[in-house]
Order: sequence, then C-alpha cells, then structure tokens
Amino acid sequence: MLTPPRTVVHRGAGLYALERALQRRGFAYVAGADEAGRGACAGPLVVAAVVLPSGRRGEIDGLTDSKLLTPAARERIYDAVVARAVAYSVVVIPSGEIDSMGLHVCNLAGMRRALARLPQRPEYVLTDGFRVDGLDVPGLAVWKGDQVAACVAAASVVAKVTRDRIMVELDAAWPAYGFAVHKGYATPEHSAALRQHGPCRAHRFSYANVAAVADGQVKRSTVGVASGVTAPGAVPVGDNVCMEGGVR
Repeated sequence: MLTPPRTVVHRGAGLYALERALQRRGFAYVAGADEAGRGACAGPLVVAAVVLPSGRRGEIDGLTDSKLLTPAARERIYDAVVARAVAYSVVVIPSGEIDSMGLHVCNLAGMRRALARLPQRPEYVLTDGFRVDGLDVPGLAVWKGDQVAACVAAASVVAKVTRDRIMVELDAAWPAYGFAVHKGYATPEHSAALRQHGPCRAHRFSYANVAAVADGQVKRSTVGVASGVTAPGAVPVGDNVCMEGGVR
C-alpha cells in the first residue's frame, strides 16, 4: 500500500493555504485555537476556538493576527467571524484560577475546553505556538499560527475582542487602574496605579509586579506561575464557561 505524498505548505503561501491543504486531505472541519491576555497582569485569560467554512465563504477581508489590527478592524472582523463560522466557542479563565493553577496550565486547559465545546466537532486542530495534548483528533502547533492559519487568526480576534470587552467592564468596577485603556497589561500608567492603590481583585497576585505591591498578601514573586496564594475573592467576570458560541 502506497503512502500518500507528504504535503508541504510554505509560510508565504497565504493565510488560508494550510487549512485548504488539510481540507484537500479530507479534514473538512479544521479548528483554530488561540488566547488573549497571556501577558497581562490583570484580568482573565480568554481562549477561543473557531472553525471557518471552506471555500470563499471562509475568507474574511482583512483577517490576520489580532495584535496587528486596530480596535475598529478587530470589531469588524469579529462580527464577520461570528456570522460566518461553522462553529466557535469562548472560554474565560479568571485571574484567581491563573494564580492557583499557573498560567501555562490554564492556557492549555482553556484550549482543550474551548475545542471540546465547539458545537461542530473538529477533525483537525491548529494551535498557536503550544501543542495541546489530550485531544481526540490530530493537531499541529504552528509557530505564529495567528499569522499563518486563518482559523487561528479568527480565534485570536474572537479571544481579543471578548477580553477587551471584559476589561472595559472591569474598568467600570475599578476605575482607578485604567483597565479600559491598557487592558490589564503592565504599562507605565498601570504600574503607577498599582503603586498608588495596590492590587484589586482583578489582578493576578502570582505575578511579580503585582506581588511586589500587595502589602504582604503574596510572599512569593513569580511571573505566570501559581504562588500557592490566591487573591482574595473572585473576579466577577464569570467562571470557566463557554461565554459565547454557535454552530451554523
């Protein structure tokens, strides 16, 4: 029995080339998964999974890595992804769970949850950068996948827009920190607010810059790794649930 020839997809072949190659191999439903908020020191980690339709309907004008888009472009593309996707899902992981479990563990668990909650079961999975074990379908971790694979780029936009909206809500609850502007990342303005006011319940107490101003609430300064001490209370942005999702 002859082995089918190996498929080679060059990184410069375009955003849709990898998915099209997989679909030609018989994988009709290719899911992409990505996160937003990994580098923030406040707010949740948001993970999204998206299955785009094959053919021209799956091509979304301007789609790329969410970090390369303006806020207005992200909102427009978010609407297009939600309208056209075969299926999508979003998982929100609160800052307290990041503190207790660790960032990387939460990131991988979030991807597994988002993929498992897709209303349409994927036949192949593409993830941005990190390999996700424990899936019951084949998958591939793609370096800078949100700039290489359309479904991963779509997931990055859905995750980013969802998280930005949550950070605006958190800004209303804790206006002193400017969450609506910097979205929880360690900008000079955010750092100054942390020094002045100390951390709030939206912050990740296991992060070094937060722990440094936590007045002894956290004894161990680590970045993105659980300290063993959980921030007081829970952030009111929902638990690990599918916040949004649909199948068409």
